[in-house]
Amino acid sequence: MPELPEVETTRLKIEPHLKGRRLLRLEHDAPHKYRDTHLAAGRTIATLTRRGKYLFLNLEDPGEEPLELIVHLGMTGGFRFQPTTHTRVTLHLDGSDPLYFQDARRFGKMAVVRPGQYRSMPTLAAMGPEPLSDAFSEAGFVRTVTDAGKMIKPWLLSQGPVAGVGNIYADESLWASRLHPAQTHLTRPEAARLYSAIRDTMRAAVDAGGSTLSDGTYQQPDGMSGLFQTRHNVYDRAGQPCPRCGTPIVRTVLAQRGTHFCPHCQVLRHP
Repeated sequence: MPELPEVETTRLKIEPHLKGRRLLRLEHDAPHKYRDTHLAAGRTIATLTRRGKYLFLNLEDPGEEPLELIVHLGMTGGFRFQPTTHTRVTLHLDGSDPLYFQDARRFGKMAVVRPGQYRSMPTLAAMGPEPLSDAFSEAGFVRTVTDAGKMIKPWLLSQGPVAGVGNIYADESLWASRLHPAQTHLTRPEAARLYSAIRDTMRAAVDAGGSTLSDGTYQQPDGMSGLFQTRHNVYDRAGQPCPRCGTPIVRTVLAQRGTHFCPHCQVLRHP
């Protein structure tokens, strides 16, 4: 599933194509997945923003209240400048070529809502701070983590402590901070290491255009691959030597998610 770096890369690539354009209509045949998109017709795309793994097209129309077109890419969703065999939604624009949303496995969703009306999206409504923003403070994160008493990786994936961290970047951040994915009751120094690792990992992944895995499902809108997968230390590297100590990377399942870690560098410390 695309995580913050992939969604942010997508936003940066499609923003010049969309910003300031009038959205004539969204063409699709699945109103249960792409809800109330008719409300976007005729509105101007004022800005594109992102919250965690969600994209926001902020829509304006003189004399009308603003609306938001919220996009969740799901597992295989992404925007393209050309149609593909898996095109599900076509965004028709005034004065520009269309933009196409493709989604092989059909888990992506869209909805047009009033700003802040996220009752139907509980994860978005309860999402924690952005990891690269000033709102994500070391003091606040350390306090939250040390009080949580939960297995750290599933807790990160919940989006509550910090937004946008998914399977790839949780594994990479935990390796960088030398923490076992099932660790609970972090010490303050451990939590501080994890805070820095999340910020550093996310920043580097955004700069690299995200991660394109072996299945090739994530690509940038212009068809380019991300490059951060060449810098993965543990994710999808089971059996390969840890870059830090040489011990073979282990893959296990934690909270129903494939999880990669180094058993030498990331020892489970019991309270």
